Amino acid sequence: MTSPRALIPMADYGHDPTETAVAYTVFKDAGFAVEFATEKGNSPRCDNRMIAGISGKLLGANKDAITKYNQMLQDPAIQQPLSWSDPNFSLSSYDLVYFPGGHDKAVRQTIDSTSLQKHVAEYFPQTRKPGAKTVAAICHGVQTLAAAEKTEGKSVLHDVTTTALPGAMESGIFWLTRPFLGDYYKTYGKGTENVETIVRKQLDHPDQQYKNSLGPGPFVVEDEKYNYVSARFPPDTEALAKRAVELVKESTKS
Repeated sequence: MTSPRALIPMADYGHDPTETAVAYTVFKDAGFAVEFATEKGNSPRCDNRMIAGISGKLLGANKDAITKYNQMLQDPAIQQPLSWSDPNFSLSSYDLVYFPGGHDKAVRQTIDSTSLQKHVAEYFPQTRKPGAKTVAAICHGVQTLAAAEKTEGKSVLHDVTTTALPGAMESGIFWLTRPFLGDYYKTYGKGTENVETIVRKQLDHPDQQYKNSLGPGPFVVEDEKYNYVSARFPPDTEALAKRAVELVKESTKS
């Protein structure tokens, strides 16, 4: 039996190590073949501020996540990723596409890429049940999806139920850390909109479709019409990845 295939699109630098490596480990442990893609096929690295230094110790990944991240870096798949800007690249062969988040400004490479947006716009409709494709996203990864538009000019998320990084969390940590991290926690710079605001603007009925929680426990939102699951921030990663695995197995049953 062929192993399910998962793809993790990444910026060359800047994704959150927990949101990337913990999910990667869940997928591998479930028997998935995991591949990576960057814009030009450069081997990606996660945000070092979440791994080292004072910011890493106070706000970053825990020891388990860092261990998983270092193990992930040994995988030939991340050392030689695919290029989503390659004319022959396609998402069609993957059972799962997972979008991690991150605060570093370099992650804008995934959010702003018109070629990646095009691939997402072609892939996401295939997740509509009983479709066999699945998408999972967390934090700024949801913003990447929000930026991808269908042919009628609406985001692929326009009719889905989703969550993302809560505005209250993003604003709170921005002001808390601004004295020593500047505008680090605002990926597009001081004064720009929160991820939650950006995502809500792409929904047909945001008050009904956008789900929120400020609690510390794992929070994963699953859409009813699509094989799509979303989450907020690093502590949600494992639960999100495990539910994504379950969705893939459920949707690909013969």
